[in-house]
Amino acid sequence: MQNHVGLFFLILTRISGVFMIAPFFGSINIPIYLRVGASFAISLVLFPIVDAQSSLQIPETLLGYALAVITELIVGWLIGFSAMIIFSAINMAGKLLDMQVGFAIVNVVDPTSGQQIPLIASFKYNLGLIIFLVTNSHHLVLSGLFESFNLVPVLGATFNLSLTAIIVDLTWGIFITGMKIALPVLFAILLTDVGLGVLARTMPQMNIYVVGIPAKIIIGLFVLSMALPFYILFLGVMFNEMYANIFLVLRALQ
Repeated sequence: MQNHVGLFFLILTRISGVFMIAPFFGSINIPIYLRVGASFAISLVLFPIVDAQSSLQIPETLLGYALAVITELIVGWLIGFSAMIIFSAINMAGKLLDMQVGFAIVNVVDPTSGQQIPLIASFKYNLGLIIFLVTNSHHLVLSGLFESFNLVPVLGATFNLSLTAIIVDLTWGIFITGMKIALPVLFAILLTDVGLGVLARTMPQMNIYVVGIPAKIIIGLFVLSMALPFYILFLGVMFNEMYANIFLVLRALQ
């Protein structure tokens, strides 16, 4: 009985790690009792399956079991981190656009993180979260969580240098993906700045500062609205890549 209870809490710990950081599941506007209840319910569903496939002997010492809990928490956190990468890239792209368009000073409170973020960043992040739910991409996170118990059994995780390289690559991918998302508007703003520079040389009497601010806002919003259909298609591709990243991390933990 003690071995079964210990295994159940280790399963609950891994699932809780996912619910701490994964997109939508880890949002702070979801009540903590709901997240804990969902983690507990999923653990109840998975426990008979994992217990039937495992002949694991739980550590009997307090220190050994504490290390086991930390290990399972890190495994769940890595799964949630792999899923959160795309939303970090969306947030970064939105902040770049706000800075270039002129909305960097206009901040709103993001309900999912409780932090103040610029206007376009909030719009892109919330739109991405809606697409994430509408396309059932949150099921991919749950599917990756379920498969993790087959690929990386409880207390079967191995931390090595290949995992470090994968985490570094995923973190670097935040900047690359963010630039891909922001590139259309950034290129339009660059052309606008070049045009305003030429205009300032040909018409020195014109106040380019007064003309440039509303011009960049109008052009930025226009290009942003034109690029929205492609942004939604790009998110679909990135959510599939998110699923691949989860399995990439799990294979590194084997």
